[in-house]
Amino acid sequence: MADVTVQRASGRGIWGWMFFDWAAQPFFTVVTTFIFGPYVVSRMASDPAMGQAAWGYGIAAAGFVIAILSPVLGSIADQTGPRKPWIAFFAAIKIASLCGLWFAAPGSPLVPVILLFSLASVAAEFSTVFNDSMMPRLVSKAEIGKISNIAWGLGYLGGMIALIFVVTMLAGSQETGKTIIGVDPLFGLDPKLGEDARATGPLSALWYFIFILPMFFFTPDGAKGKPIGPAVREGLAELKSTLGEVRQRSGVLRFLVARMIYQDGVNAVLGLGGVFAAAMFGWSITEIGVFGIILNVVAIFGCWIAARLDTAFGSKTVVMISLVFLTIATLGIVSTGPGFTLFGALMLPGADTGGLFGTPAEKAYILFGLLIGLAFGPVQASSRSYLARSVTAEEAGRYFGIYALAGRATSFAAPFLVATVTALSGSPRLGMAMILLFLVVGMAVLWPTPYPADKVEG
Repeated sequence: MADVTVQRASGRGIWGWMFFDWAAQPFFTVVTTFIFGPYVVSRMASDPAMGQAAWGYGIAAAGFVIAILSPVLGSIADQTGPRKPWIAFFAAIKIASLCGLWFAAPGSPLVPVILLFSLASVAAEFSTVFNDSMMPRLVSKAEIGKISNIAWGLGYLGGMIALIFVVTMLAGSQETGKTIIGVDPLFGLDPKLGEDARATGPLSALWYFIFILPMFFFTPDGAKGKPIGPAVREGLAELKSTLGEVRQRSGVLRFLVARMIYQDGVNAVLGLGGVFAAAMFGWSITEIGVFGIILNVVAIFGCWIAARLDTAFGSKTVVMISLVFLTIATLGIVSTGPGFTLFGALMLPGADTGGLFGTPAEKAYILFGLLIGLAFGPVQASSRSYLARSVTAEEAGRYFGIYALAGRATSFAAPFLVATVTALSGSPRLGMAMILLFLVVGMAVLWPTPYPADKVEG
């Protein structure tokens, strides 16, 4: 195994590491959730239900590949030592795939677009495995929860800025050709050809390239380990040993199983929430973008609070509170439709008052969405710090590989179930309701799990 030096990194080294989240987030914000994904559903697919199903299958396919390969790559990385070469390799794949999304014009074949998106998702997740595994080398365990939540909040700030830029400067109305602030889209983009949505791929690629540079320049990396050939052989052997070892660490195993279940639900909410709104209310790119901005503002605030709560009360408390919020929010958005909320127990006037989110039902949807914004950052950031506090720096790579496996081993299950139920029933609402199963069962498994997860019970 490569030599590991554990010491607090310099301030700019820590900020360089945190800027990885800032660099990575616009892909998830403007491509996966709020702009490009809804564009595929509403403009490229023949109908919204089919589009939601196709997008769900794309997320599921990426999750399957990630589940298979993440623990393998994490174990190999522990043997080779440095993480940055791996991040650079997968960054190149992600950037190239995102640039390819520009060619996703209306009427184009849907399958190549979904494949490019899935490839970008795989590369993004593999890069995250290596970035996360650097964390125990940079700061003490007491500081891990704080920097993890701050980094996640920084990511949402970056995603929000990118989304504001898209909504105000790129996303034009198909009727007027103007953006929400009344100007022509930059670069002569034509909304009728979907160029405003398609541009989010290259935009996210450029953003990622620029803002991962501080991590490469300033953040310390592991010492040089074995050459790639021996590292692969020994990494695979170590992975087999680790999978046997984790079965003996009951707390860690229980935490990983819980995360495997609830993260499926979280991923589905993030990946499908925007397209669900597009299908239900017929929101334009502008409306979905503004909704995303609102959620990201709340997410930044949520991560700031969670950074303090994680330090004071521990990662498990933050994760449990976040899962409760996500469950309530998912139930709320599933129960809301044109003219009603709470499954019809509360009927709402259907008249559209004009402007953005003109009906009361849309405003109710946004209120439930605020809970998602408050919770989806902390549940992921504090899950990351939960594990980082439960393993040593020497074993971080292989355990964060298994952590990615736990987050993705069945990650195709929630999108697949949502997509399949949607396709069979023709009801996006019934499909989205399947997410609740994953959130509730995940909470039930996590509840008796010790904290830290390696804590000896009894």
